[in-house]
Amino acid sequence: MTATSPSRRERLRTATVSEIKEGARKLLVTGGPPAISLRAIARDMGMTAPAIYRYFPSLEALVIALAEDLMAEVAAVVAEASDAAGEDPGRQLAAMARAYRAWAVANPVEFGLVFGAAVPGVGDLGLECLPDDPGADLGRPYLAAFLKLWQRKPWPTPPREYMLEHLGPYLGPLREVHGDLPIEVAYTFLSGWARLYGMVAMEVFHQVRWALTKPEALFEAEIVQFLSQVGALPE
Repeated sequence: MTATSPSRRERLRTATVSEIKEGARKLLVTGGPPAISLRAIARDMGMTAPAIYRYFPSLEALVIALAEDLMAEVAAVVAEASDAAGEDPGRQLAAMARAYRAWAVANPVEFGLVFGAAVPGVGDLGLECLPDDPGADLGRPYLAAFLKLWQRKPWPTPPREYMLEHLGPYLGPLREVHGDLPIEVAYTFLSGWARLYGMVAMEVFHQVRWALTKPEALFEAEIVQFLSQVGALPE
């Protein structure tokens, strides 16, 4: 069957939704999450406030949609960095870590919305990296690189009994997407993510200014240390 093109009404609706989210992002950047207002966006677009509810039923729905777009944006940046790094999984991991940090440093307010504290008045954004969540695309290239490394040469991990006890509920959904993913790979992915996110969040939220003049130097040292632990230092 031949796919039908979107109707003019559908195209206009898609364009309007995009414009609303662009307006929300501008307000986010200039004033943080509390500045996002359906009324302000409607005013800037020349719409009435009630009209905007035809596109987003609530402010919460708009914030969640914006957060999903931002998650997709950083996931695309990370995937592009992985592709550009070639076939070596160690180089891929290093490139993805740097790309994630670069996006966060360049977009600190957006980073705070997606990866920071809960937004007042907005429920769970649901951006985890489990298969059915918007964050899944961010985790996939990291998992793929870790899996290639593990298949090449396993590295030391905690006892399997410990990992099974604590990762059991998380491992099942991952295997639905990635097949028979070794629990050691899942554990290393979570451990690596905690270190990567922690380093980036401390820099973005200015929690290391008291100690470091160049956070990038510590970040690069952490990359080297982590890659050495999994036998992935690029030659």
